[in-house]
Amino acid sequence: MCGLYGALSFDGKTISPEHAKIMSAKVARRGPDDQEEFYDGPVMLGHRRLSIIDLSPAGHQPMHDSSGRFCIVFNGTIYNYPELRELLIGKGYQFNSHSDTEVIVNAYACWGADFVERLHGMFAFAIWDKQRQSLLLARDRMGIKPLYYARTPGGFYFASNPQALLATGLFATDIDKVGLHHQLSLHAVIPAPRTLIKTIKKCRPAFTMQITPDGKLKERRYWSLSAQRPAVAMSAEDWNGAIHDALMQAVEKRLTIADVPVGVLLSGGLDSSLLVALLAEAGQRDIRTFSIGFEDQPEERGNEFEFSDPVAERYATDHQKFLIPNDEVLTRLPQAVTAMAEPMFGQDAVAFYLLSEQVAKSVKVVQSGQGADEVFAGYFWYAQMSEARAEPDLQRFASRYVDRDHDEFCDTVTAAYRGEDYTSRLIEEHLNTEQADSFLDAVLRFDITTLIVDDPVKRVDNMTMAWGLEARVPFLDHQLVELAAACPPELKLKHQGKGVLKEIARGRIPDAVIDRPKGYFPMPALKYVRGDFFQFMADTLNSQRSRERGLFNRDYIDRLLAEPEQNFTRLNGSKLWHSALLEYWLQQHIDQT
Repeated sequence: MCGLYGALSFDGKTISPEHAKIMSAKVARRGPDDQEEFYDGPVMLGHRRLSIIDLSPAGHQPMHDSSGRFCIVFNGTIYNYPELRELLIGKGYQFNSHSDTEVIVNAYACWGADFVERLHGMFAFAIWDKQRQSLLLARDRMGIKPLYYARTPGGFYFASNPQALLATGLFATDIDKVGLHHQLSLHAVIPAPRTLIKTIKKCRPAFTMQITPDGKLKERRYWSLSAQRPAVAMSAEDWNGAIHDALMQAVEKRLTIADVPVGVLLSGGLDSSLLVALLAEAGQRDIRTFSIGFEDQPEERGNEFEFSDPVAERYATDHQKFLIPNDEVLTRLPQAVTAMAEPMFGQDAVAFYLLSEQVAKSVKVVQSGQGADEVFAGYFWYAQMSEARAEPDLQRFASRYVDRDHDEFCDTVTAAYRGEDYTSRLIEEHLNTEQADSFLDAVLRFDITTLIVDDPVKRVDNMTMAWGLEARVPFLDHQLVELAAACPPELKLKHQGKGVLKEIARGRIPDAVIDRPKGYFPMPALKYVRGDFFQFMADTLNSQRSRERGLFNRDYIDRLLAEPEQNFTRLNGSKLWHSALLEYWLQQHIDQT
């Protein structure tokens, strides 16, 4: 797990070392253990290392293949690299390390660009071919690892976050109207390749990009998810058994492929509790688990220790709990926003930031339960959508998911930022697919391949990597996802959602954890806005900078401020918090560029 950055010149000039230095500083927290750049004619590849596999100097990046023709910078973990390494050795390739990085670069030398289809893991990388003078970029199937890019007439630049690109001063910071529509309608999800900033793009999950010094860019999709039933019918018991086995394999891979200890972020929910149970079932002892809690509000508890504690006790984990007071949350909020590659509305972003700070003092790698709700239909809105059979597909989805309908979006922002109903168009495109057997299959496929990438997945990556902590997400193992996507939706919807997982969990974790109402990472102070938190949001939105920007319709903001606890989205998010967070992110990342 690392930070990467680089550039390819289109005008024959060498990439500026000053730009490399600036970009390196902006991804430094992702890789605190090592740093270096590689220059070769028009290309520069840079890397900040977090040492997880092969901790020796042999794992240093940028790294070359055995022939010296190819050079790579890589962020991520390849879980099947030992098997690929043996295959390559059998074909005559030599290795100087025991790292997965060297396997990737030699695999490219052996099989060409199609080799990405052989990779099992999470990854973002760039490989320079000295002979052909071409640069290959790739991102993993589920978009777990980030990869941003931008172009000028003179070159192509890429990095693990957009701040590294913007800090060079080469790119304008105008807001993309389409990206803004998605930001405020899909609770901060802006699907690739767009971002909130017009000039900054992101590589799409399951895509490669080939760039040459003449400025040509060629994209290729190497994987696509099918949400269709298998040719041979399976019983409910068959599905439970198959999914248990696939999840067990995913958990084991994410445990054994590391040369450092691996812990678990134990939230108190079904998903992370099941990970602990499966680790124990796999024979792991002395499991390290970590939980965080916050101050209560009258309407909502601020922690879930009553659910995480029994799991830790049952499996005798080495358990650490952290209780964070509200005044510390507000004090540390600016740091968490600074760590956000893009604006994130999820109230648990700050929670993950503070938890990761503590966890990173004990371990470098954790497993986390992100993705289970989307893959196995755990959220309340899936059942509501499924039952609304008489409604058109767009209404069936949008009326239960979208934060602001187009009319409200137009009321939220000023005239300069309005446009067409871009979000409805995006939803219709994804629901109208031949790769899904039913409406709910299409919804889950849309969520897994697109929406989840830029909400919980990005949030966890950003907040953990801010502390040099690698988060592994077994529920997003692509083989498990493929199996789950083929599973009939009615089995996922059983037991108020995540039916398959609940049946697998029965007997492995306490019934109270399985049968509890669906919970969310609690941080009540950012949902029920009052006191110092309200004042922070009001000050942000009423600031001179906010008024000069002219993004928000002042009448709309005044209405939110007048009733700070009355304006919630369909998914129970605070519209005031959404607005304040977006403005504060712009002040932190754009105004200071």
